[in-house]
Amino acid sequence: MRLGPGQTAVVTGAASGIGLAMGRRFAAEGLKVVLADVEKGALDRAAGELSRERAEVLPFLVDVAERDSVRALADAAYDTFGAVHVLCNNAGVGSGAEGRMWEHEPNDWKWAFAVNVWGVFHGIQAFVPRMLADGGPGHVVNTSSGDGGIAPLPTASVYAVTKSAVVTLTESLYAHLKAEGAPVGASVLFPGPHMLRTGLWESHRNRPERYAKERPRRTPYRSLGQWESAMRAAGRTVEFTPVEDVAATVVDGIRADRFWMLPESEHSDRQIRARSQSMLDRSDPSYLENFILD
Repeated sequence: MRLGPGQTAVVTGAASGIGLAMGRRFAAEGLKVVLADVEKGALDRAAGELSRERAEVLPFLVDVAERDSVRALADAAYDTFGAVHVLCNNAGVGSGAEGRMWEHEPNDWKWAFAVNVWGVFHGIQAFVPRMLADGGPGHVVNTSSGDGGIAPLPTASVYAVTKSAVVTLTESLYAHLKAEGAPVGASVLFPGPHMLRTGLWESHRNRPERYAKERPRRTPYRSLGQWESAMRAAGRTVEFTPVEDVAATVVDGIRADRFWMLPESEHSDRQIRARSQSMLDRSDPSYLENFILD
């Protein structure tokens, strides 16, 4: 798909991290950009930054867990810019679940699914019919994670389960679009290959009361910075992928109509091979051994 002036991109979770990087990159390519996020202060700052760079930008406060909120986002995008060509369902949260799976609080599951899975579906339902009705080329990018879509991360099982669901959801969307002969493509994004400096670790700052935790979190790390400092103090190397690299992967993937937006990485390839081989061999999932909890 061609990307350039005259087109519009909508990005959720756009006030920081990967979402903001995608917004910046789309603006640099000449697209009009709708930045959508649940955090008003950060959203206003992000929109101000792009506006100062002479981008055409519409900030919109949205809770992707709520269908009506996402439909209002779609109405605003079409009322302002007339069409949407790229949709990035990128908003996501870490659940805050701790301990064994059977110890997880129901609200940890409910909140993570409401944002990470229902949020993607709400975006598809609010935008894709209009994109199809326009009849022109378009593209939908859904953000997953290597922690779920490539190899599950038992130490973050709720998050991993939701991100695995995003992969299957996107595969289904791809098949449905192909069955329609639509000029709208679909991709699943795996940011990486290393960790990213995003607000995911501080997701609790935006946790709604309706999904409140029943008991205090036990983790000593309330932010990515605290965790990183602890790892370095323990002598462990921590590598980060710049969010700008992820945005470049998205733009390149849209132009190439690439379904798997997965940066080349021997680590990821090894995980994919190990998981696939375990299934073919009908064997125990030995690829999980490094993550077995004491």
